[in-house]
Amino acid sequence: MNYPHPIIAREGWPFLAASIAAAAIVHGFAGLWWALPLWGIAMFMLQFFRDPPRTVPSDPKAVLSPADGRIVAVERVEDPYLKREALKVSVFMNVFNAHSNRSPVDGEIREAWYFPGKFVNADLAKASLENERNALWIRTPDGADITCVQVAGLIARRILCYAKTGQKLARGERYGFIRFGSRVDVYLPLAAMPRASVGDKVYATETVLAVLP
Repeated sequence: MNYPHPIIAREGWPFLAASIAAAAIVHGFAGLWWALPLWGIAMFMLQFFRDPPRTVPSDPKAVLSPADGRIVAVERVEDPYLKREALKVSVFMNVFNAHSNRSPVDGEIREAWYFPGKFVNADLAKASLENERNALWIRTPDGADITCVQVAGLIARRILCYAKTGQKLARGERYGFIRFGSRVDVYLPLAAMPRASVGDKVYATETVLAVLP
């Protein structure tokens, strides 16, 4: 999972190579004007699969955003995976956000679940329980239980999760990717103090969503 930081996510290399090759071939045989739409697609792939390095905040109690995007929910709900009352914080990613997913806390993965499902707009609340999703139960060194859920979106058709049960993750460690547009839900203990509000723009690893007690 750990590899030299690529700037462009490895998940995007085939898409970027194919789009550049197609644009170059059309450009060479038919000229720039015919190739412009394909160069536009190549530029979109370049920005979509960017994977910039991030600085990890020093507070070990901080719960970090697992994704770039916008906060669409901060609410008390039932955690459907651990069957408990929890504070849920949801980050919606549009196609212009970086899509690498990173661990919100230090901890060990106690369980992982994958659920096939629908592909409704990830901005909608029902996406959390109806869409294709992959959930990780992470227990921190202090014993706090965190559930981090990758949720597919309207045009997302592939959730990639490289983390396995029993594996230890560090805060900000890259563990997955979702193509193309999606959300990540984080379920926290009720005693966690939220630091993000609905509508906030957040950045993976660098934005603090909440602080654990």
